[in-house]
Amino acid sequence: RRDWLGDLWTRSQDPSPEHFIARGWDECLAVLDRLEAALLAPDPEADPCLATGAGWIAEEALATGLFCFLLFPEEPVTALRRAACSSGDSDSIACLTGAFAGAWLGIDAWPTEWADRIEYGSELVTLGALWDE
Repeated sequence: RRDWLGDLWTRSQDPSPEHFIARGWDECLAVLDRLEAALLAPDPEADPCLATGAGWIAEEALATGLFCFLLFPEEPVTALRRAACSSGDSDSIACLTGAFAGAWLGIDAWPTEWADRIEYGSELVTLGALWDE
């Protein structure tokens, strides 16, 4: 939408706000296609950035973080380790991997000593409970 973009689109080479937005969605769909292809023959030992991108741009970080989570959907610490040891923007990729794992498995999936160190943890648990209502 033109109103929330402001003049951001003018900094690109796109001819209109609509084209700028459409290109962004096309880029997201393209990296999600790469994710889908990578999931056909996943290799947990390979660097995930080779399949879905290094994560220096948002859509690649999203796809690579999701890929790391999907490699180990029931093993959040292993998924996080895979993300953190990638060759790309590993802190962003690991952050997103952890978010996917936490959303899927809940706080009990993480080691207790990790959960105990979360800043504003009780407030976040309260917000989560409100969301679940």
